[in-house]
Amino acid sequence: MFERLYDETETTKVHFTGFVSETSRYDFGIVLTHQFFGKPLVICMQTGRSSLMCSEDVQNLELLKRKFLIQNDEEARELSLFLQDQLPSVSSGQQQY
Repeated sequence: MFERLYDETETTKVHFTGFVSETSRYDFGIVLTHQFFGKPLVICMQTGRSSLMCSEDVQNLELLKRKFLIQNDEEARELSLFLQDQLPSVSSGQQQY
């Protein structure tokens, strides 16, 4: 037995975007949904790793490095700047996990 927490069907928007830096190529799918307090699901197409993130979250370089297996700070900074333009802000009044 299990207790169902939710069972929703939603038509979502998926934005595919990518960029190349001096050292790496990045390809992401960004799933924009009304679920999860408005945070989009960011999926790295190279690694398959994903995370719920907003533009404020991607300013945390250590979080980016851990979530997307990035080795150095410069690479994380480039990704941070790119994703800040791609993701919406989440108001600080919204409850987080």
